[in-house]
Amino acid sequence: MSELGEFLKAKRAAVAPEDVGLPAVGNPRRVPGLRREEVALLASVSVDHYTRLEQGRVSAASENLLSGIAQALRLSREEHEYLRMLVQARPRRGRAGDAEVAAPLRDLLASLTTPALVLGPRTDILAWNAEAVALFFDFAEIPPPQRALVRMVFLEPRFRGLFVNWSQVAAEAVDRLRVVAARTPGDPRLNQLVGELSVHDSDFRRWWAGHGVRTLAGGRKHLNHPVVGELELDWQVLQVLTAQDQTLVTYTAPAGSPSHEAVRILCSWNAAIPVMGGNPEAGDSYSSAHSLDGDTASH
Repeated sequence: MSELGEFLKAKRAAVAPEDVGLPAVGNPRRVPGLRREEVALLASVSVDHYTRLEQGRVSAASENLLSGIAQALRLSREEHEYLRMLVQARPRRGRAGDAEVAAPLRDLLASLTTPALVLGPRTDILAWNAEAVALFFDFAEIPPPQRALVRMVFLEPRFRGLFVNWSQVAAEAVDRLRVVAARTPGDPRLNQLVGELSVHDSDFRRWWAGHGVRTLAGGRKHLNHPVVGELELDWQVLQVLTAQDQTLVTYTAPAGSPSHEAVRILCSWNAAIPVMGGNPEAGDSYSSAHSLDGDTASH
């Protein structure tokens, strides 16, 4: 079954008939939640048309139809938008330029005094500054093909162990990854990443099967850093308008807070580290500042 079908099936199962004013007839039911014909009734569409949509046999759907289904299944605003993306999705392959970070963006990264990362379309960490190394660790130690942020949340102990509320962080990461997958259907590298995480982590499998959807662009993370102790950091995702599918992620603490002072001290110990990054496909690296040994930086 397609992702669209799996999503609609999961959302049907999550809605009880009595929750939407329908009698809970036919007990015990063969399937939990709403039947297809009940969704069709609530969405004012024929059962045949809804069935073909769920089975992936409809190439387009009107906004009225999608709104009716969203209301019937009690979808959130984010889930409604996700449904729209799934219906309108067209396969799009990643381009070689996805991993290239322009010099002006690297210069901006180097000028920041707060931890920051540049992410690619699959959460690949394309570039980072010295402050990010201080907060997390040196991402150059991770092979470029494995340098996806969501992968590290689950499979990199140094990263996973930083978060006090790891379960919340990880669940949100899975929900955001599902939105990424809807935007780039048929991306083989993204499919490979989902497959790897599904094989190696039972929590990822469970959350991925739950079909959660989230498009958070900011929030607060609670960390327990091995050097400076507890930190409360606000994170923001900023779209890079000059580079499709790239985002700048920053981690800041309120001025004057204990976390702000702790991060300042932590970063001062790593001030000599240049901005780093590379092409995950080619395995190369670069630095926007001079490297430590006068050649390509590798530390």
